[in-house]
Amino acid sequence: MQLDLILTNARIITMDPARPTAGSLGILNGMIVGLDDDLAGLAAKDVIDLHHRVLVPGFNDAHCHTAWFGLTLGEVDLSHLTDLDRVYAALHTAAQSMPEPGDDDGWLVASGFDHHRFGGQFPDRAALDRVSAGRPLFIRRTSGHGGIANTEALRRAGALRAGFPDPIGGRVVRDGAGEPTGLLQETAQALVLDLLRPYPRDALVHAIERATAQYAREGITSFSDAGIGGGWIGHAPDELGAFQDARAAGKLHARAQLMPAIETVRPPGEDGRGGGLGLGMYSGFGDHLLSLGPAKIFLDGALSSETAAQTEPYSTGTANKGYLLQEPEFLQQQMADAHRAGWSIAAHAIGDAAIDLAIDTFTQFQAQQSQQGRIPHRIEHAAVMRPDQLAALAALGIAVAPQASFFRPIGDAMAHSLGAQRAAFTYRAKSFLDAGVSLAGSSDRPCADGTALRSIQAYVDRLTSSGRVFGTGMERLSAGEALGIYTVGSAEATGFGSVKGRLAVGMLADCVVLDASPLEVPTGEIADIPVMATLLGGRFTHHQL
Repeated sequence: MQLDLILTNARIITMDPARPTAGSLGILNGMIVGLDDDLAGLAAKDVIDLHHRVLVPGFNDAHCHTAWFGLTLGEVDLSHLTDLDRVYAALHTAAQSMPEPGDDDGWLVASGFDHHRFGGQFPDRAALDRVSAGRPLFIRRTSGHGGIANTEALRRAGALRAGFPDPIGGRVVRDGAGEPTGLLQETAQALVLDLLRPYPRDALVHAIERATAQYAREGITSFSDAGIGGGWIGHAPDELGAFQDARAAGKLHARAQLMPAIETVRPPGEDGRGGGLGLGMYSGFGDHLLSLGPAKIFLDGALSSETAAQTEPYSTGTANKGYLLQEPEFLQQQMADAHRAGWSIAAHAIGDAAIDLAIDTFTQFQAQQSQQGRIPHRIEHAAVMRPDQLAALAALGIAVAPQASFFRPIGDAMAHSLGAQRAAFTYRAKSFLDAGVSLAGSSDRPCADGTALRSIQAYVDRLTSSGRVFGTGMERLSAGEALGIYTVGSAEATGFGSVKGRLAVGMLADCVVLDASPLEVPTGEIADIPVMATLLGGRFTHHQL
């Protein structure tokens, strides 16, 4: 038998307890067929000497936004700026390079604005009007839970009309005179986004290609896209088709699990049929390259904007507790209808009040002995997690997808908003593992840096931009544990634990060649380890060997 590829002279970290390390690995038809002595006497079409480089399973980002990320790569990038005058200058330069605006085009869109970098300040609406030269302007906030619009964008959205009401689950922020400031919170941003959507299908395909090519350069071989096709998070009703087009054209460079926004999921009829996406499909449909994951629902907002729903007020001197994005009964019914149609649920819940709602709903599913497929229910972000909630999660078998990627950019601001006591049980890691909770590695890109090695380092050091440890050092992971959640943990949380996450016989040949071991270098150097190659099903998607 001739194999397709044998990688030799490697330091392989398999993440397989039965065989933790190896020196060579054989691949046939996209699968791992042997390690070390298993390969004795076998030849291969290609044999590559890795010269003692490190081979690990492919990284799996279990919560990101791929088309969104790809679109931001073509927008005005504000992520590196810390001065509002420079923001205005960047927008002015971009506006001057664009054609004259018309009634239906000429939008100027920017990404990467985080008010924490600007001392809590937001761009002034009048200043945005001056630099945008009459065209509509929308700035995406990094968190994804809001944006900033200029006057022309607000006019087109109808938000300047007298008595214009806030949408359910969102807020058009106003000044003391009742005038919109341009800041749109949560679902209110859809007032403007709906003027940009639906994005053309070819634009989405191009965005997916750009994003997944970047994933490959970072060693990411699998991802879960947390919300497509509808709600404020989706980009077009046919977004799933764009991923299928990308796959057919060879432009999908990582394995995709897609979470439809719950607004797209139809409940089954009285006969129990016809639910899902209108064809009766549900979580798990697809194959190893492109599949449907849980239905995604937003229960609350974000810590960065203090809109995440808490049981106690934020520690910033107000009575604000954040808010749920709908009445709890409505949200529970949405989840119950989707679950009855066969879907696993991925509930965005950041504040402890939202987590209470998610746990209560999943407890009802268990009490009803509702069937659950191979993909577990999940709580996305699972940020402010009280000790009593931790025990409940473990008992229910719920997976969680928190993000260590937030520690450095907004960790200090989160700690200030929450106070020391709550920060100590926010964005847990070690206590999840100790409690037996399934913990997935994820980034929430483009809401944070999505580099997998950077997130792995953040789980180990938990350092904020000021050099403080976020929350408590008791939640730090070892490098081995952090690598584990980005491989085995993500595979299990997404329902693919039998074929992904480990380098073992019978597993998909998804692996990453690193120039050094994240288990051996100093913690502060993990993020900077060069990714030399990425293989997806034994095929190189990135190669610098």
